[in-house]
Amino acid sequence: MLRPYNWEAKMKVLALNSSMRGDGQSRTEMLLTHLVKGMREAGAEVEMVNLREKKIQYCLGCFTCSTKTPGQCAIKDDMSQELYPKWLESDLCIYGTPLFHWTVNAPMKTFIERTWPSMEPFFVQTADGRWVHPKRHETPDAVMLSVAGFAEDWIFDELSHYAHFLFGRANKLIAEIYRPGAMAMTQIAPDKLNDILNATEQAGRELVASKRVAPETLARIKQPLADPDAIARMANMFWRSCIDEGIIPKTFEKRGMMPRPQTIADYLSVMRAGFNPAGAHDVKATLQFNFTGQVEGTCFLTIENGRIEATTENGKQPDAVITAPFERWMDVVTGKVQGMQAFMDGSCRASGDFALLGKLDQWFGRH
Repeated sequence: MLRPYNWEAKMKVLALNSSMRGDGQSRTEMLLTHLVKGMREAGAEVEMVNLREKKIQYCLGCFTCSTKTPGQCAIKDDMSQELYPKWLESDLCIYGTPLFHWTVNAPMKTFIERTWPSMEPFFVQTADGRWVHPKRHETPDAVMLSVAGFAEDWIFDELSHYAHFLFGRANKLIAEIYRPGAMAMTQIAPDKLNDILNATEQAGRELVASKRVAPETLARIKQPLADPDAIARMANMFWRSCIDEGIIPKTFEKRGMMPRPQTIADYLSVMRAGFNPAGAHDVKATLQFNFTGQVEGTCFLTIENGRIEATTENGKQPDAVITAPFERWMDVVTGKVQGMQAFMDGSCRASGDFALLGKLDQWFGRH
């Protein structure tokens, strides 16, 4: 049965979050929450559902819903008794999923499979010659939203193909919102995060107003965060630190830990990522680091006008010089040792403007 759309009524939206992460750890939930905020601001009636909080069993493939109880699932759980009716009543469903093995994750796949009662079991041929099952009910339009750790757009190719195959053939797919480099978005590009989230809210408003998202809005959501090499370097340091400490990412983030650099290039990446422009807006200084021990070499941090240059070569006269075993200074960087303690016990030495050393916390965080 076709459901007539009342253009005077509020758009009714079911927003599904299939991320299993809670406690503010989910980037999927972060984007979806801001998309929903924009939709509500534009007048839509939106219900956001965390699938991790629902009891949804796997489809049994029994076809009871096709024969004995047409359109009614034999399984009595949150899907059949709550979510499926809400899904049918919605004008739009947002499928918010982290990218798992190049497509939707298991909770979202389970939800999608449990919508089978909306189809009849018969075989009919479409105008383009494809054999399909006819619809028992009109189903909501679809928006696919996903995040992934890799920094390049191609990572969503298989998910996009699946979304188009599932919803596009029936002209139900009205938008795809994909955010690559999701971990980098919050860890090494916080200056761009607000613009990404504001653009996601704008996408929500546009979906309600026109059932589409403007290309320029999608471009803001997908804007590059950093060079892919830099993102990969930071990600590898992060995972190595988790492995070395024997902890999971959730613990790492809750403790406010820093990835531990293994090389001078790693150290410079961490300094770029951890730089706080607001805390150094009136600073003009160059710091030189002379590293000894397992990793030997020299590097420079030049801060001026709220910007940082982190390099291995620098023609400027340093305002302060720090000489330290690389491993000891990385203990300072990651918070295992207080900087003052390292200088007092003589393992690290400094010359020049000592006052600059007391401002490192202000410029970078924990140093």
